[in-house]
Amino acid sequence: MVDVMSPEQRSRAMAKVRSKDTKPELRVRRLLHGMGFRFRLHRRDLPGTPDMVLLKYRAAIFVHGCFWHAHPGCSRATKPATRVEFWTEKLGRNAERDARAQRELQAAGWRVLVVWECELRDAEGLEERLRAFLAG
Repeated sequence: MVDVMSPEQRSRAMAKVRSKDTKPELRVRRLLHGMGFRFRLHRRDLPGTPDMVLLKYRAAIFVHGCFWHAHPGCSRATKPATRVEFWTEKLGRNAERDARAQRELQAAGWRVLVVWECELRDAEGLEERLRAFLAG
């Protein structure tokens, strides 16, 4: 059975989706801060506006939602059953934009890390990954 929302319901649901200060992003920020790292948020002067920027390490961190950024192979990245063509194009454009921003940052000498929403389930593993990334 397919759960179909009315246009009004869909509009209300989509209006609640945040681009900054999401719960996954806040969890990564808390973890980084607890590890002793200091960072800047949402540097608009950098390609893709990274969620966290650690200038000392010349590192940019993006926290991506599995659905919105089309996480390959993730069960949270399923496409809606309605308007399949629209969602395929939309999520494809998001993934292309992400890849372009990462290439531009790397070309400018930045190191880039993408943390996926589903990776937050393993806090210890994520902490190890962040330490390894920032160690260089």
